Amino acid sequence: MSVKKNEIPILEYDDDPVAVIEPDHAKLGIKLPRKAVFAFLGGAVDRFAEKRGATVAAEFESATKNYPVYLLKQNGTKICLVQAPVGAPAAAQILDWLIAYGVREIISGGSCGALTDFDEGRFLVPRRALRDEGTSYHYLPPSRFVEIPEAARRAVEGALTRNGLPYTEVVTWSTDGFFRETKAKTEYRKSEGCSVVEMECAALAACAERRGAVFGELLFTADTLADPDRYEERNWGKASFERALELCIEAVCDL
Repeated sequence: MSVKKNEIPILEYDDDPVAVIEPDHAKLGIKLPRKAVFAFLGGAVDRFAEKRGATVAAEFESATKNYPVYLLKQNGTKICLVQAPVGAPAAAQILDWLIAYGVREIISGGSCGALTDFDEGRFLVPRRALRDEGTSYHYLPPSRFVEIPEAARRAVEGALTRNGLPYTEVVTWSTDGFFRETKAKTEYRKSEGCSVVEMECAALAACAERRGAVFGELLFTADTLADPDRYEERNWGKASFERALELCIEAVCDL
């Protein structure tokens, strides 16, 4: 048995590379491009794909909805564009499936909550993610953080720089508990260097690392928890959606 046992179940890691259900168990026979943009941007992904004349290469079928895998070209480079579902388990399941069918270089994009005084729509590049979600522990042995590869960070930062957009490198707090970001825990995470919070980065980085793929992420600020006594939704960063998609596509081409 390869399971490293622990009193706490989530810390029990199995390094066996083969699972009972493999991501490509359906043997769909599809071959996807190496590069993918995996975006937590809802219907903006579909609208962007339609505007760019993208085709549909495949669909990931989940119990709640189907996720089209759009194909488009950027300066002659083939790219997958896929809407990412909120939440680490669902997002990692689709990412693992994409990797199984050929994706190797991924730039994700989406909004995050500010823990410090970032204006809404500020672009951010995570360099590491604190693993306060459950999914990453099924892909990598237990640790406090997972690192984001430098090559992916540089690709995202290059796209931002070429477009004259200021950005900040950050440590992000990935959590499953949207409604359990308590005052004490928020202050604790800030003391560890986290300046933003979201729900998936650690899981996606761990999944990609386990599968030998390269993962990076472009975040932008939406709501703010900087003042724990005065939470502000603001406008959820919606003004940045389309720009974020364009930047992600530019960045993944540089990987």
